[in-house]
Amino acid sequence: MFPDYQKARIDPAAVFSRPVDVVAETRLTRDQKIDILRHWEYDARETLVAVEENMHPEKRTDLLSQVLEALHLLDAGIDTEHAPPTKQGGV
Repeated sequence: MFPDYQKARIDPAAVFSRPVDVVAETRLTRDQKIDILRHWEYDARETLVAVEENMHPEKRTDLLSQVLEALHLLDAGIDTEHAPPTKQGGV
């Protein structure tokens, strides 16, 4: 069992350096990995919106693509059931 699962759900970047590290973690189930990456995806989208609106100093725009690639590696499609029709969800 992965000891920091709940922490990783809340703040994935505090536990993992890169989204692909979630995929490589052998102590997590596929569903746990997807769950963590979905939270990271939401955070990345929020950051992009804040950057676009000049409300966030961070200019790292590659994180979302890294998270989406990690989800792709897990064969996790787009979560249209939980994604809002906004910039954050993009659906």
